[in-house]
Amino acid sequence: MNMENLRQRKGAKIADDTTKCLSNEVQKEQKGKVPASKTSAELVLGHFSWNILSNTLGGSLAVSFGLLTSVYVATLHENDLWFSNIKEVEREISFRTECGLYYSYYKQMVQAPSIQQGLYELMYDNKTESRTTINILRRMNVYQEVIVSILYRILPVQKYLEAIYFYTYTVFGLQTLYVFALFVNSWLLSGTWLSGVLAATWYILNRIDTTRVEFTIPLRENWSLPFFALQVTLVTYFLKPQKKPYALRSTTVLVFLSTFVFSVTWQFNQFILLVQALALFGLDSLDMVPSSKVTLLYMIQVASLLLVWVLQFFNSMILGSLVLSFILAAMLTKHLQRNLKVGSLTVRMGKLLLNLILVLCLTYLLNYFIKKQLLLESDEHIFKFIKAKSGFGATRDFDASLYVCEEAFGFLPFDTFKRLSHTLLLFPYALIVFFLAIVAVVVAYNNISGLSKSLSAVEEEESTASLRPEIAYNLVHTILFGLLAITTMRMKYLWIPHMCVVASFGVCSKQLWRWLLGLFHLYSPQRVSAVRHVVPVLLLLYLSFKLYPLVMEELSELREFYDPDTVDLMNWIRSSTPKNAVFAGSMQLLAGVKLCTGRTVTNHPHYEDKALRERTKQVYQIYAKQPPENVHSILRTFGADYVILEDSICYERRHNRGCRLRDLLDVTNGHVMDGPGLDDPDLVPSAHPRFCDAIRKDEPPYTSFFSRVFKNKTFHVYKLKKQEK
Repeated sequence: MNMENLRQRKGAKIADDTTKCLSNEVQKEQKGKVPASKTSAELVLGHFSWNILSNTLGGSLAVSFGLLTSVYVATLHENDLWFSNIKEVEREISFRTECGLYYSYYKQMVQAPSIQQGLYELMYDNKTESRTTINILRRMNVYQEVIVSILYRILPVQKYLEAIYFYTYTVFGLQTLYVFALFVNSWLLSGTWLSGVLAATWYILNRIDTTRVEFTIPLRENWSLPFFALQVTLVTYFLKPQKKPYALRSTTVLVFLSTFVFSVTWQFNQFILLVQALALFGLDSLDMVPSSKVTLLYMIQVASLLLVWVLQFFNSMILGSLVLSFILAAMLTKHLQRNLKVGSLTVRMGKLLLNLILVLCLTYLLNYFIKKQLLLESDEHIFKFIKAKSGFGATRDFDASLYVCEEAFGFLPFDTFKRLSHTLLLFPYALIVFFLAIVAVVVAYNNISGLSKSLSAVEEEESTASLRPEIAYNLVHTILFGLLAITTMRMKYLWIPHMCVVASFGVCSKQLWRWLLGLFHLYSPQRVSAVRHVVPVLLLLYLSFKLYPLVMEELSELREFYDPDTVDLMNWIRSSTPKNAVFAGSMQLLAGVKLCTGRTVTNHPHYEDKALRERTKQVYQIYAKQPPENVHSILRTFGADYVILEDSICYERRHNRGCRLRDLLDVTNGHVMDGPGLDDPDLVPSAHPRFCDAIRKDEPPYTSFFSRVFKNKTFHVYKLKKQEK
């Protein structure tokens, strides 16, 4: 039960009773009888004081658990890398792949002569993609780097805190907001802050599956997900009955702000908001949430994305997002079909099915039309990946195969559920979702068939076969994101934190305990109240006793960053190559080259651009079976002066045959893959050896185009020779 509503309902009732009491007591007072008036006033005052004390304690615990989580992940990061003791270049190298690319823009802004000059260099960047000038603010979601760099420049902290620490502490600090939001969401659903304590505890104990912030600090999701958790919490509060107009208005503004910040900090915002919009659409269709509030939430999503579109210099990828097409289709069909929710059960089910088909078809047509008009192809690789992932035929598309072959985009491993069972998170989660799903089916049937009754807030709370709007939303939210996480492992960081919220709510749920005790004929309001408070306390004691030693053991493990080959490479580039030199290589490594050395690179890991994807595939011919003159010609087309070859890619063993980078290139080029195994019948043997292997022999014709200038156990750097025309 909502804490606020509970307080308001009781408060309203007490206030009415008090008014009557005081009216009667005035008459009694005249007769010389006054004790009852004092007793009534003391009850009201005591109830009000208890609410203030309880809410203050709960709020303090929410903030405390948030701060504890921030300190926890910051300590793990320090212990794992000895971050405070290693060199600056080693700290920067620890930001692997795209993390290094994003951090490089923060570093660039901090080192710029002025804020204006830094912004200009971002808007007219010619170092991220050689021979191309791009607007970083338009292409990537880096406003967080811009804002944090400006804060670092204007706040009086530079004497006490290095720029890299200011950045990392800011990201770790967002974990406070994250856990605070999860805590409050669980509290709102259950009506007791004990539920929030349990949610925060589960989030910390399941850290491996709830966050990866301690080793991927600049990753977009680490900036974005805390605000998404806050948005979900605010939506939960927004869907609860609002007694006062100002509360509805203020909540609406907060939902908009959290949605906007979430959207502007992550390029995949459109897909997350699409899942949320689908949840709201389904609940609206089944009369489980107020239709007017769903429409308002649609408008908030649209307004947030349009504002991001403006801030990103009218990036067409946002206008071509599926979520905008879906919302437009849903609102249009809703406007045209005003009698959708009338008629018999059979008629209504037919209308709902027809409406669903109409919305999906209209979404596809609108999205197709918008993309055709805008010539939008930036996100086509994502849909190719979804198609291949869904099993609609095998794909030879290079970009889609890169995603399909990565473990992070595979199915959720079974050992994840073992870990969740070990912390006792999985069992209460499964129970409450199963229970609420049954209730949701009953409520939906009653709504469609016209059997539902209008219940007061108290009656709805006491009824087992009813589902409050905010609970219905969180149920559908967790089911949809659960399906997403099971099919794509990387999405577990969206699902499992919310799983902590739902499971803790279930442990403290009046509705669930009323049903369970009723099964054994043990129900009474006093038993329900006792059990829903005692059980979470026992769970917390058990988790503390069993898992606290493991947490302390983890905190006591001390390691140190060690990657001498990469450090050696970066130091050589900085000391032995011109500042305007252009480097080609793998997109993951080049992100580090750009960050650590400031040199221009040919490609990078931010993959949401078709021209960049094509450029990357061309540069990657250094790992394919190509003649040296072809590779030289390709690299010179992009202005490369040096090419870095990595043994870990050329002789990769991490992936199985068919998923190694060299295999993907072979198939794309129509060549038979290396090693024993089956090949498609149309693939043929290549007439040339693999470039990255053959060039190491330093024999003609390779020496006519390339000269080795650096090597260690991991990397080989070749300088491109200029060819006479």
